[in-house]
Amino acid sequence: MQIKLNNALFIPIVIICTLLFSLNLKAQKTIKPNVIAYYTGGGGTVIDSFPVEKISHLIYSFGHLKGDSLNIHSAKDSALITRMVGLKKRNPELKVMIAMGGWSACQNCSEVFSRNDGRKTFAKTTKDLLDYFNADGIDIDWEYPAVVGYPGHRYTEADKQNFTLLIKELRKKLGKKSEISFAAGGTKNCLDSCFEWSKVMPLVNRVNLMSYDLVSGYATTSGHHTPLYNSTQQELSADYAIKVMNNYGVPSNKIALGAAFYARVFENTTDANQGLYQPTKFIRGVSYKNFNTNFAVENGFKYYWDDTTKAPYYYNATTKNLATFDDPKSIDLKTKYVIKNKLNGIMFWELSDDAYSNGLLDVIDRTIKE
Repeated sequence: MQIKLNNALFIPIVIICTLLFSLNLKAQKTIKPNVIAYYTGGGGTVIDSFPVEKISHLIYSFGHLKGDSLNIHSAKDSALITRMVGLKKRNPELKVMIAMGGWSACQNCSEVFSRNDGRKTFAKTTKDLLDYFNADGIDIDWEYPAVVGYPGHRYTEADKQNFTLLIKELRKKLGKKSEISFAAGGTKNCLDSCFEWSKVMPLVNRVNLMSYDLVSGYATTSGHHTPLYNSTQQELSADYAIKVMNNYGVPSNKIALGAAFYARVFENTTDANQGLYQPTKFIRGVSYKNFNTNFAVENGFKYYWDDTTKAPYYYNATTKNLATFDDPKSIDLKTKYVIKNKLNGIMFWELSDDAYSNGLLDVIDRTIKE
């Protein structure tokens, strides 16, 4: 027996089947995590020498406040941003953003962003600069709203609400197309007190979690400055911060996990526990590209791996120097964590610290493609 379908009935069935098939393909498609690089242009590096094809977002660091306006300091910096935007010829999917602020450069943020006219002027000048450079967005690196940051910089409880108003004004002025992100410290006081998470996150593309410098330059006890997991001796870690943000309702797909392309070197006062969790003082930073020369065995350094925190470190028992950092092993694990937990991506400070080839960016790229 043959069954004949009415044409009027047959066409909707075909359409429905096609839609279901398309939806199924989209559901199966894996979303590639973002790879977000801050870049200062410092250290004599040339941006063209890095494998920018492996980066999704390149963030110029930093623009600053001049009065109430976003300002690029010099013609040299303007030329660098233009050069960064020009890299889209090599990577058409690349987003180039401008970061405002930085650790020591937000002295007037609290005052300017407390005023409606200050926020409006900043948003307008941000749009003007993004349009001028044909850049894709703004990253706010105010360290920190509502809690103590750089010594002597003003902070007030109202910063928390004023930060929300700033982001609202930026989104209103920039529209839906431009990207907006902000950097958040991985410390408990910042996670708890800096932001109105439920109001801010719907307005931004992502938060860049600074899950590094968790043992800072002001620390008196040594430890891992950028661990993936915490330990009984050290509460702060990337995983700790992400769980705190999730508890505040921040969606995982808007969190970029932070990695460090540099080491922090501390000098301890005692020689115990291979240097971890001892009385200490900060000495200096070392770029990843210089690890082999700075931490060589002949210089007295020995490599260790902490399997609890998934963090590497070097210790020199003679000088009592401890170096804490990310390396290929920890970067691989952090990238896998991003993929497993469906985070927005992995962010790192900063590209100038990496090697031109066989660097940590290459590790991120390989892990994503596995």
